[in-house]
Amino acid sequence: MTSANETPDEPEGAAARGARGRRLVHPPRAAAGTAAPAAPATAPANTATSVRSRRRPAPGHPGTRATFTAAPKTPGFTAAPEPAPAPESTGAGRSGEAAPVGPVPQIDRSAQFEQRAPGDESAVTGAAAKEDGTFHDGPPPAPKADEPAADEPEDATRGGMFRSLRNRNYRLYAAGQVVSNTGTWMQRVAQDWLVLELAQGSGTALGITTGLQFLPMLLFGLWGGVIADRYPKRRVLVITQISMGVLALILGLLAISGQAQVWHVYVLAFGLGVATVVDNPTRQTFVVEMVGKRDLPNAIALNSATFNGARLLGPAIAGVLIALIGTGPVFLVNAASFGAVLFGLSAMRADELRESPPVKRAKGQLREGLRYVRGRRDLMLVLILIGFLAMFGMNFNMTVALVAKEVFHTDASAFGLASSMLALGALSGALLAARRVARPRLRLLVVMGLVFGTLEAVTGLMPTYWLFLALLVPTGIAMMTITTAANATMQLGVSPEMRGRVMALYMLVFLGTNPVGAPAIGWLAEHFGARMSLVLGGLVSVLAALAVGALAARGEGLAGLRRIRRVRRVRSGRRMTGAAG
Repeated sequence: MTSANETPDEPEGAAARGARGRRLVHPPRAAAGTAAPAAPATAPANTATSVRSRRRPAPGHPGTRATFTAAPKTPGFTAAPEPAPAPESTGAGRSGEAAPVGPVPQIDRSAQFEQRAPGDESAVTGAAAKEDGTFHDGPPPAPKADEPAADEPEDATRGGMFRSLRNRNYRLYAAGQVVSNTGTWMQRVAQDWLVLELAQGSGTALGITTGLQFLPMLLFGLWGGVIADRYPKRRVLVITQISMGVLALILGLLAISGQAQVWHVYVLAFGLGVATVVDNPTRQTFVVEMVGKRDLPNAIALNSATFNGARLLGPAIAGVLIALIGTGPVFLVNAASFGAVLFGLSAMRADELRESPPVKRAKGQLREGLRYVRGRRDLMLVLILIGFLAMFGMNFNMTVALVAKEVFHTDASAFGLASSMLALGALSGALLAARRVARPRLRLLVVMGLVFGTLEAVTGLMPTYWLFLALLVPTGIAMMTITTAANATMQLGVSPEMRGRVMALYMLVFLGTNPVGAPAIGWLAEHFGARMSLVLGGLVSVLAALAVGALAARGEGLAGLRRIRRVRRVRSGRRMTGAAG
């Protein structure tokens, strides 16, 4: 008999090769006719036995054989009982080595792993996993979509409300957005004023202009996401910003020269909508490449803050400029404002961007994005909730105007004050959302949907104009809280190669459904009173939040039941294996 530390005289057998290669193979069977003593009743608890896994090794994983070592006291592996020390050999094994006589360890055939699909939140289970879902054997599971990248700094969650501004690239981007958004709001006011001048105050012409600007989003919105996924986002943003600047420049030159006609505004508004189709999903998904996943909720909230800050400042500046120099120069100012964005994009450090690899051109990428969202229950629930809220609850440009004019009989300046109060609430909500560190959960969306709908309905019932104005502020806070949380939830919950298409669908639901719900709310206001435009919008929002909450709770219950069943199957397999032994 050979000592454990000596090299046997026979050729190296399979067991020795397996031990040298850190792989545990099954002990060789004893030769025919070998007498084996009875197996002991119990085995020491600190020993190890072989485990056979039916799971195929993941690509690139070092385990390429059907058997692998479950080494004791090694992180990442679970040790099973080791057979008792073998007595002196009495016969030869298959490979010529001395075959130990003793109990043959039982093979645990319950070690089957369930591979987690991309985006699936269920834990990996199996015989080598603990009952609480802790992973022990095989390759580590793929990181969840909301987990930070490995290169994120440890203190990325610190820094307070403006922590994203520590990032140089984002500072350049945010500064450009402040200037550009102010110019955009100035152009919106000037464009509406120009249409009213050219069409002799026609409300129909004004409605057509607004409809043409949103029509491309309804027709081609999803294709904008395909472009955002297929090409480098910074390059796409440069092209869209130049396009929108040129359109503003053309409209400004036509207005200054006195050659502008209504159809000119129609065509340019449609062109602006086409550029927005590509710009919106690209701009939304470019934020994560600048700041990473940890600071993405903060950056989205700061983007909303700059947008609503410009919403307060831009119309006021436009009103002064229109009164002093006319509409034409306002368009030129907006055209020049895109230069700030272009400068910020060109001055960014490319090596500090977390660029996602562009998706190669292929057929069916649009359908692939739709199938991806349809297969994700969590994303579908967010889209359903935001769709109903945007369609019926967020038509404030129309509902606030109706209540201010028809109920409280105010003039245009008072209506402007109401819009400013709503914008002030939205700005406050964006700044409060910027303090959020953790990834938003669906529970937060449901709760804020209930709060938003309730506040909107109560706002419509206010008896005085000043109470009406006061409640517009918390309503704006709730509105901005839920929209920023939904945006962050969608971006953090998807694969990088799908983010552009998913955000294009989100923007289609968020912006494209508003013109669909506005006529319905207007009809209700006309037949049942202006107050009902806010009350019914709030009630629909509450019902949508309750329905989504019920669906989410049902989904969590089913997921928990599936986990319990998997654990029971694993335990049953272990009991059957023990009984067979």
